[in-house]
Amino acid sequence: MSKPERTGDLRLELMTFEDVSTALRSGFDTVVVPCGAVEQHGPHLPLCMDADHAEALANLVSRRLGRTLIAPTIRVGCSSHHLTFPGTISIRPETFEAMCSDYCASLVRHGFSRIIFFSGHIGNFPVLRDMLPRLRRSVGKSARIDAFVDSEAWLTAWREAVADAGGDPAAVGGHADIAETSLMMKIRPDSVRTDRFEPGHIGLLSPDQLDLMWKNGISSVTRNGIIGDPRGSTVAIGESCLERIAGLLVDAFKA
Repeated sequence: MSKPERTGDLRLELMTFEDVSTALRSGFDTVVVPCGAVEQHGPHLPLCMDADHAEALANLVSRRLGRTLIAPTIRVGCSSHHLTFPGTISIRPETFEAMCSDYCASLVRHGFSRIIFFSGHIGNFPVLRDMLPRLRRSVGKSARIDAFVDSEAWLTAWREAVADAGGDPAAVGGHADIAETSLMMKIRPDSVRTDRFEPGHIGLLSPDQLDLMWKNGISSVTRNGIIGDPRGSTVAIGESCLERIAGLLVDAFKA
């Protein structure tokens, strides 16, 4: 029977029930739940970008928090504003909440006392923010439930990370841009179609544009599904973005 320290893998789904029992007895009382999306990311990135990103972050976050395991990624998220592009799969906010609630109920039953949610898909942030009080009420005093939902801090961290790695922070828009493209060059390089790089809507969306996007879909603000510009993406920028967001999450959850 192995402990996470010996196996080097903190993913619950790759452990046996005996491994999990041993981990709990050893003080592994926290679980991170990475959330993602399966949605369009322009003509140059695969639909799995957000889910892959969340999984890569979970590995860094769990190790830096310490005594933390990783729950199976909720790979599909709330992406209705991307449904105008073929291939996108979206679940309803109430479906997403039900899945998160069931994760909490199962994990608390086994003895975990802290459950942390974060999302590689910024579109899940408002749904997580809305459900968080209800998730907390559902477990009462049995466990502490936290979620990261600060999209402005996330985008600021990306701009800083891009600049630190020698890229153009103005190319950060939040979707299939220099940050996300560089991340996939780091995480899943064979999936990035460098010959299809093209700019989308340049810069962050204004409040009016965001309202239009939520109402009529992302194609109402960008023809090719990109917000930002993937040109200039590099593995070094991807590494910088991954490290910066992992640090942002760890700092928030330690606080």
